[in-house]
Amino acid sequence: MDFKPLKYVYQPAANKDAYTLLLLHGTGGDEQDMLPLAPALTRNFHVLSLRGNVLEHGMPRFFRRLGMGVFDEPDVHFRTHEMVHFLKELSAQESFDLQKLVAAGYSNGANIAGAVLMLYPELLAGAMLFRPMQPLHGIEDPFETSRQQPVFMSSGKMDSTVDPAATAAYATLLSANGFNVSSHNINTGHNLTQQDIDLAAGWVKENFR
Repeated sequence: MDFKPLKYVYQPAANKDAYTLLLLHGTGGDEQDMLPLAPALTRNFHVLSLRGNVLEHGMPRFFRRLGMGVFDEPDVHFRTHEMVHFLKELSAQESFDLQKLVAAGYSNGANIAGAVLMLYPELLAGAMLFRPMQPLHGIEDPFETSRQQPVFMSSGKMDSTVDPAATAAYATLLSANGFNVSSHNINTGHNLTQQDIDLAAGWVKENFR
């Protein structure tokens, strides 16, 4: 496959054996976009922030979509494999433990993180999904993890982009396949709020001491 590397920023922690926080931006963001979130979530992790390889009207994304809320699922598959291939190579280059990778994704970034959970269920040590939508439907191979990794999900009650019932079904699907899902429905829209960050920081402290 013709995989391309992703642009990234890597900030190592003092402890070389630390977990790595994988930051994944929303539509129109880049590898700098989520960096201010890192110290609010945890000060003890390595930080790795990626930029998606797809452009939509000049705006970076992690995979293509056919319309609002309608994903190009073959491209979701390809871009997920491309990103995981890149992460495997980068872990050797930057000397971080691939088994201690915790994703934090917003919107489109949450959805590529979710695709990793479905296509590589044993890979991530955990994931924070802010305003997620289920990225893949009817995938051929069943997915299941034996690691029982924690997954944090936060949705906005007034989010016009995401159907709350679909989000609840997505959380149930992840739970049924071995993930330990913590789901929150916040009184806001699609935007990220301080409440999201505070809840996620508490989740990190609880699960990654």
